[in-house]
Amino acid sequence: MLSKRIIPCLDVRAGKLTKGIKFQGNIDIGDPVEAARAYYEQGADEIVFYDITASAEGRAIMIDVVRRVAETIFIPFSVGGGIRTLEDMRRVILAGAEKISVNTEAVQNPAIIAEGARAFGSQCIVLGMDVKKITKSSEIPSGYEMVIHGGRTATGIDALRWAKEAERLGAGEICLNSIDADGTQSGYEIDLTHLISSHVKIPVIASGGAGKPEHLLDVLTRGQAMPP
Repeated sequence: MLSKRIIPCLDVRAGKLTKGIKFQGNIDIGDPVEAARAYYEQGADEIVFYDITASAEGRAIMIDVVRRVAETIFIPFSVGGGIRTLEDMRRVILAGAEKISVNTEAVQNPAIIAEGARAFGSQCIVLGMDVKKITKSSEIPSGYEMVIHGGRTATGIDALRWAKEAERLGAGEICLNSIDADGTQSGYEIDLTHLISSHVKIPVIASGGAGKPEHLLDVLTRGQAMPP
């Protein structure tokens, strides 16, 4: 059985650690490198970094932050935001990250998942999923819709269908971000986490909503996923 992991997920904007609620109202709260060091020293198994405005702003990820993190911590970490090509992936890996997370670009160009998996191995390719709960319909039968550009653009794509397709294309892991639970500290979106984790064979990281230790236990048992 795959071991459970505690994986802090850090959002970065303009080089600063930032925090919002439901992907809105973000405020800067510190230095992402120092935060990564603190989590590393506290025993985190891995760390996830998202440059949350890179895709919406059409720019590349801030590679200097990746390098600084790689020099500071000695656990695996993945990086996402603004990654559009194999060369972008290569730069992130050469800067010290073990994994690359693709989200907006993967939805717009699914072939990048397969290309990345062939070039670097499936274990390096993490599918980032920003998901919002909506009314079920024939187009979105699960009731969960994929949203891209840092929560700004609805896609009309069913989240469960996309997760299964990304796994088929070669994604080695899913980081499942619930927009509705993000920053609320009221608990994970258990139904969403269970839905995705029970329909794919790759690891699923539950993200969004943690506020106390009981929430971790809840998602690890009822959600059958690995929370940050």
